[in-house]
Amino acid sequence: MSFRRGSHGPLSTSRKSARSNDGYRASVIILLLVSVVAPLTILVGQSSNLFTSGQSYFEYGTNDLLGADDVKRRSALEAIESLIPKEVLDIVGAKPGGSEPLNRNIVGGQDLLSSWVREDAVGVSRQSSNMYREPKALLEDHNKDTKADGKHESGKLTGGVIQQVVSASESQKPGKKDADVGKSVSAKSGNQTEDNLVRQMRDQLIMARVYANLAQGQSHFDLVNDLKQRIKEHKTFVGDANADAELPSGAEEKVKLMAEVLVQAQEKNYDTATMVKKLRAMLQSAEENARMLKKQSTFLSQLAAKTIPKGLHCFSMSLTVEYHMLPLNQRDFPHQERLEDPSLYHYALFSDNILATGVVVNSAISNAKEPEKHVFHIVTDKLNFGAMKMWFLANPPGAATIEVQNVDDFKWLNSSYCPVLRQLESSAMKNFYFKADSAITLAAGTSNLKYRNPKYLSMLNHLRFYLPEVYPKLDKILFLDDDIVVQKDLTPLWDVDLEGNVNGAVETCGASFHRFDKYLNFSNPLISQNFDPNACGWAYGMNVFDLNQWKKHDITGIYHRWQSKNKDRLLWKLGTLPPGLITFYNLTYPLEKSWHVLGLGYNSAVEDSDIATAAVIHYNGNMKPWLDIGMSKYKPLWSKYVNYNHPYLRQCNISD
Repeated sequence: MSFRRGSHGPLSTSRKSARSNDGYRASVIILLLVSVVAPLTILVGQSSNLFTSGQSYFEYGTNDLLGADDVKRRSALEAIESLIPKEVLDIVGAKPGGSEPLNRNIVGGQDLLSSWVREDAVGVSRQSSNMYREPKALLEDHNKDTKADGKHESGKLTGGVIQQVVSASESQKPGKKDADVGKSVSAKSGNQTEDNLVRQMRDQLIMARVYANLAQGQSHFDLVNDLKQRIKEHKTFVGDANADAELPSGAEEKVKLMAEVLVQAQEKNYDTATMVKKLRAMLQSAEENARMLKKQSTFLSQLAAKTIPKGLHCFSMSLTVEYHMLPLNQRDFPHQERLEDPSLYHYALFSDNILATGVVVNSAISNAKEPEKHVFHIVTDKLNFGAMKMWFLANPPGAATIEVQNVDDFKWLNSSYCPVLRQLESSAMKNFYFKADSAITLAAGTSNLKYRNPKYLSMLNHLRFYLPEVYPKLDKILFLDDDIVVQKDLTPLWDVDLEGNVNGAVETCGASFHRFDKYLNFSNPLISQNFDPNACGWAYGMNVFDLNQWKKHDITGIYHRWQSKNKDRLLWKLGTLPPGLITFYNLTYPLEKSWHVLGLGYNSAVEDSDIATAAVIHYNGNMKPWLDIGMSKYKPLWSKYVNYNHPYLRQCNISD
């Protein structure tokens, strides 16, 4: 019997009912897929790492150890995994918030309880390595992890937690392969240091802060209080320690106590994705704080370098009082007939720092083979003139000759002759130096402070360009800065053939630094058309000047011309090295580097061998040896030429 489509008989009614049932079945199937297959998919994603890491067990017959049920379960999971597209698994396994999946193997096989939990902590003892555990126990632990929704994931995070956060950040960069990131993290996490206890305590502090933040959000206030108490104790114990030997006794007990609290926090099952976000936020905050502290450190170090310590001010004032109490017939130095003898060894030293000047003279004479042939020409300012004279009158430099002059007595050094003095009188320069509200940001204030150094306002700093005017009867002179120490006899420098050049100096340029483009503005055509940006820079501090060649090339005139062109500071910033590089361009003879070693005022990595063989060591930079910020490793080289038992130093509390 046949029926036509569209008939209204009993069978037609049953077909409608069937179609309705088909729709119902489709809904049920979709619901089953969501409620059953999706959890299984998540289980597969969480289990894949276990089966990958434990593959060696299955290959060598450990199926018998697992038992028939476990083998069936594994086969079922593998079958389900083969049915579901990889794209779906990737989406299911992804972390909340759109970030990348958290790789459980990223730690590189470390224990679940890493450096932040001591293995001997009460209640948290665990096997050293998962490789020595039974495969069945491994699978049971994995199932527990899955049911607890990442309970042990938080523990897994802590084994090198900062490295994981950095790794996750690195993996987001274009061109960075996940495999490469994993390798680098594994290499780092496997790098063990000798100071394990310090490292463990610092790792515990990081994790305790994260858990305290998470616990606060979940209203676990008892846990928050415990964590804060342990954090406070840890900070007290760790302090600034960088080695286990620097930790106080009882540190290991504090580590155990902290481990117990961290395990309690771990058992709260905080979401691992949230932990990663917290750690990333902590990392970013630490980086911001580091940048701000670096700027503050730069600002404060420059401020400290520009101010006069209380002891040095007292020292100068005490000497000044003593000088004015001297009778007039006792204020002169002996051997003044040597001052213009060109056959002797003459030094030029321009400074307002009495103690530093004393070290330069003392160190030079102590290492001289014929001290009686050495003549020191010192020029200072009006304020320190009496103190400088009094110091050398009370502490004569043996058989050597001393001359102390006041720069204010050079009447020829005036604004009509000297461009720098003329520029310092301009309103623009006064605003640059003295307008306190010109700095909007800390960085701008730091930059401006660098050029507000009082030495830029003092003609003592620019007097080096007028040596023939100051010493008209000398042929050759050795210029010394006041922040140097002489370690060898310098008389061979007067025999160096400068080959017709005016200046003999040690070059400071390397492969890509301390060349002319570091000091001069080559975007200005006046600079770019006259100088080579790759020309090698050299150092002020110990320079041999041929004064006859100086006069021949009219060095002072060259300096005046370029200084006048820089009235708006468009060719170079303030200072004497940039105009010196310009003035002595193609007129500088390179001395052997061992004559002059620099960097002891800013570089802690100067080679000991270079210092030992140097004729002169230079504390250029902000960390001068007479300041508290001076580097302690270099201070003894300077302080050994200071007599700290001298009455003037003792009454002003100047000590080593």
